[in-house]
Amino acid sequence: MNAHASAARAEPARPLHVGEHLREWRQRRHLSQLDLAGEAEISARHLSFVETGRSAPSRDMVLKLAERLDVPLRERNVLLVAAGFAPAFPQRALDDPALKSAREAIDLVLKAHEPNPALAYDRHWNLVAANRMLAPILEGVPPKLLSPPFNILRLAFHPEGLAPRTVNLGEWAAHLLERLHRQCEATADPELIRLYNDLRSYPLPARSGPVSADNVAIPFKLRHQGEVLSFISTTMVFGTPVDVTLSELALETFFPADELTARRLKEMQPRD
Repeated sequence: MNAHASAARAEPARPLHVGEHLREWRQRRHLSQLDLAGEAEISARHLSFVETGRSAPSRDMVLKLAERLDVPLRERNVLLVAAGFAPAFPQRALDDPALKSAREAIDLVLKAHEPNPALAYDRHWNLVAANRMLAPILEGVPPKLLSPPFNILRLAFHPEGLAPRTVNLGEWAAHLLERLHRQCEATADPELIRLYNDLRSYPLPARSGPVSADNVAIPFKLRHQGEVLSFISTTMVFGTPVDVTLSELALETFFPADELTARRLKEMQPRD
């Protein structure tokens, strides 16, 4: 490689203007310019000018297009900065006084869900909080896998984590990978994409076949002290967040899928 080529490669990438960002998000959502223009109530010609940089959108227009494209709040700030405006959505730590009510709501949900396991995690699936029922489920997992940042998906796939104890690992891992893939497509987050590729590299069994017609959801079946505990899970998010951190937070709640699991969870529940 000659010096000129090396120098060219060393140059930082040109920052995208807001129109290029918007075009990427529109294409990611599989919308034509005509479709998006109709939803945003502007002309397709004007949208074309915005995407090519021939027209500078107003702050309200950037936010309107971002909303129609369902752009995550974090990336809406990126769009605003690219258009020359200040970010609109704050990003605070969960222990910030402004998020006190949200943190209390999270703690309330986690506590109220006992004796069933429940946890909260951030946009990269790192554990933020959990109720007391998570610890008994994780008995025997090496401490190195539980040290911060504690990534829930890596724990589920790791050969020293929950993977050897997951009875239906093929089905459960495929389900988690599908969820993560949808999240990657929706957010285009580079770290999530790296996580997805890393998880796919783990040696995992194939699905045993289609989900039984008797099942209403894909269960999580975990071998625990010689028995198989079976769970179904639900995911909750805050409905109308205007803070970046809060918009990226998810709560995963697990419910017993059979009577045996319900009994064992009650027996494992710590006494107050």
